[in-house]
Amino acid sequence: MTGNTGLDRKQRALDRQLQTKAAAPRDDVGAATRAYLKQSATQKKPYLKMAFANPYNLSLLLGGLLAAGVLASPFLAVLVVGLEILWIVFGPESKFLQRLLWDPRLEKEQAIQAQIEYAQRIATLAEGERRRVQQLVSREAEINRLAGQNPSFTGELLRTELGKTDRLVTSFIDMAVTCARYEQYLAGIDLGGLERDRRKWEATTKAQGRDDAEIEIAKKNLAIVLKRFDKVKEIQRYLTIARGQLDLIENSFQLISDQIVTMQSPQELSGQLDELLDGVESIRETAIDTEKLLSPL
Repeated sequence: MTGNTGLDRKQRALDRQLQTKAAAPRDDVGAATRAYLKQSATQKKPYLKMAFANPYNLSLLLGGLLAAGVLASPFLAVLVVGLEILWIVFGPESKFLQRLLWDPRLEKEQAIQAQIEYAQRIATLAEGERRRVQQLVSREAEINRLAGQNPSFTGELLRTELGKTDRLVTSFIDMAVTCARYEQYLAGIDLGGLERDRRKWEATTKAQGRDDAEIEIAKKNLAIVLKRFDKVKEIQRYLTIARGQLDLIENSFQLISDQIVTMQSPQELSGQLDELLDGVESIRETAIDTEKLLSPL
């Protein structure tokens, strides 16, 4: 079983980070990390590593081997190694130990890591964008609360549908961060200067009396300038679509919050969420193409 020193240190560092970077309130941070934790739950859990690489186990193992060396006792050394093998074989797979030790420890580690990642991601956003994220997280928490009060939303169907809201919040943050990065990139481009370069090289390619080498260089420069214009247009196109999708997610969460009290089945909610997820996936594919365009820059 691992000690709590490392986790406590991470938690204190997170608290400082949340305070100094004006991140979301702790309640919002907890809500925003649910998607990460749900995804992690489906992954293989590192019970073996947790059973071996913890200070108690390592202290006992190394202490036992050291004692065997001091006493010059091969029997004690074999006993210590044998007990360690038994621990490594049976300890990680014990359902009792998983419930008592491994799972709570793993969940705490994942929660802290998810909170750190959340704080780091929204810290790159402007204050107004951070408020939008916080408001969306709060709206999602309200949807979850109201859905839990609706007797039509029970059991596995409820968990499945509300899991989609987690994915949408995560996608909202991803898109907001990407938009901020693209807008920062565009702010550093002198479009007027780029247009002047285009006209200059275009005029050179058409000028009379230029030798072939000079014209060839002008054509290459013109081609590069035109490619830069294409990249700018692609980024602007992405920003237009993504910003519209961000607004759509916000408005849809507001509508769902208004409607969910009177919904008769999770399927009514499912249609709206699936449509939003389809739009998010389409924009994600657009972002991948846009990143390919930006990669040479």
